[in-house]
Amino acid sequence: MSAIKKSGLKTLIPVVLLLIFFSCDPKKGENSPSGNSDEIISIDYSDIGGEAGNYTIVKITKDSARLETGVTQKKIHKEWKSAITPKAWQNLTSAIDATTLDKIRSSPSKQPVDGFDETFQIRTRKKYHAYVNAYADTVHYRQLEKLKARIQNMIPQEYK
Repeated sequence: MSAIKKSGLKTLIPVVLLLIFFSCDPKKGENSPSGNSDEIISIDYSDIGGEAGNYTIVKITKDSARLETGVTQKKIHKEWKSAITPKAWQNLTSAIDATTLDKIRSSPSKQPVDGFDETFQIRTRKKYHAYVNAYADTVHYRQLEKLKARIQNMIPQEYK
């Protein structure tokens, strides 16, 4: 015996469900990036490793910067957060040529032998780029080295 006794409701419910299903549009912004597809939307930099568990993690977007630094063995942890100006963001992103990011090559991790791993993560509207110990790529590392220097200049002295 059917749970729905009226035949009109048996037809109406599937029609309503189908209308709801087909009326839902996927978000158009996700499928087609707007604006410049090489525009940088975030930059992350980290330097992690060593016997004592040293770490520095910097996350930067168009409007803010966040830093976490410390030494796990000594249970030291510091945080810094700040808004950044459009001019500061422009200064950071001008160090990067987004069209050449695919050419940069990573190297193996050094953490297993108590070394430090330097990591860059750069997001553009089109792609996500991640590099570990890219300093071994002497040809293409220069732009990351310049970016690293500019990030270091942003950080207050007491967090370095």
